[in-house]
Amino acid sequence: MRQVLSSCSASISELKKNPTALLNDAEGAPIAILNHNTPAAYFVPAETYEWLMDKLEDFELAQIVRERSHEKTEAVEVNLNDL
Repeated sequence: MRQVLSSCSASISELKKNPTALLNDAEGAPIAILNHNTPAAYFVPAETYEWLMDKLEDFELAQIVRERSHEKTEAVEVNLNDL
């Protein structure tokens, strides 16, 4: 059995009946959608999804910075006015 990573949950049938009510009841928190008591999906508001995508992009950019940090000694100094 998989772990439910949410404090809110609903069945697929509940989701089909009134998805907006589920979102309102969860107050922005993710909702685990269960199929036979096993998480089948997580339902999140658009704002929460957008926030997660921003955080993921920040993480990916930080990873690139970490990977390239050893190249600092090879960097060429540039004046923005010269560009």
